[in-house]
Amino acid sequence: MTVATPYVEQRRRTNLNAWAAIVLFMPPALLLFTVFVFLPMAEASWYSFFNWNGYGRLERFIGLKNYGYVFEDPVFFRALINNGLIIVVSMLVQLPLAMGVSLLVAERTRDAVWFRLIFFLPYVLADIAAGLIWRFMFDGDYGLAAAITGLFGLQPVYLLASPDWAYSAILIVVVWKYFGFYMMLFVAGLQGVDKSLLESAEIDGASPSQKFFKVTLPLLGPMVRLAIFFSVVGSLQLFDIVAAITAGGPFNTTHTMVSFLYYFGITRMRVGYGSAIGVVLFIISVAFAFGYKRLVMRDD
Repeated sequence: MTVATPYVEQRRRTNLNAWAAIVLFMPPALLLFTVFVFLPMAEASWYSFFNWNGYGRLERFIGLKNYGYVFEDPVFFRALINNGLIIVVSMLVQLPLAMGVSLLVAERTRDAVWFRLIFFLPYVLADIAAGLIWRFMFDGDYGLAAAITGLFGLQPVYLLASPDWAYSAILIVVVWKYFGFYMMLFVAGLQGVDKSLLESAEIDGASPSQKFFKVTLPLLGPMVRLAIFFSVVGSLQLFDIVAAITAGGPFNTTHTMVSFLYYFGITRMRVGYGSAIGVVLFIISVAFAFGYKRLVMRDD
């Protein structure tokens, strides 16, 4: 007859507790995931095979034609390019700017806390409210742009009415709106950096730039990779700011993929077509998320 050792008994108790937690918490989580994620995606996939306006029965089965219409639409490719522009600006402007400011306000002092709060406030503001505020500021007749041009005696500049410059206004708002979020991510990462490593580098004669690129930045690697992930996924989902500032205009030049889905699918009662756009967007997002996690964040 064998007698269980205390270690074996403790391990068995731990396994029982783990299984009890799984049995207790897994069913509600699976129910919520099924109701709010899996079933809507399954329905959208099913609707995408029909020419349906959202009313009545699904009767006009058209197969993959909705997907063909999506990829034949030049506005969709313009929206895809616009999403890519947001990602590029985020990588080249927003994240480096957030990193630079985080280095200035990462210290645990009262002044630094106040500056962090000021830079973070735009992120707290609702996207629709931020978009409406900036839409007024960009207005060539009454907003801040009108005041500046009037002050210097220049002709009014209607930035949001120009197909060439309207999307630049949206990019400015996106950088302003979400810059504070990434700054706080980097501040959290900087406060976790071991100060003794920086002191050792300084004793060895490292310059400030060498300390940043050789010590600080490598230690912030997981946070930088997480920020890039959030930036790309958020860019793919951008909608509220576009809807508030331009609603996709002028001449459909400022659409993102989500605004394209809404204005060309939902508001025009082309539910089957909108569902096809949603499925394409879902595939792009999932492919990026899993690919990025496997290739870039596999060790985080």
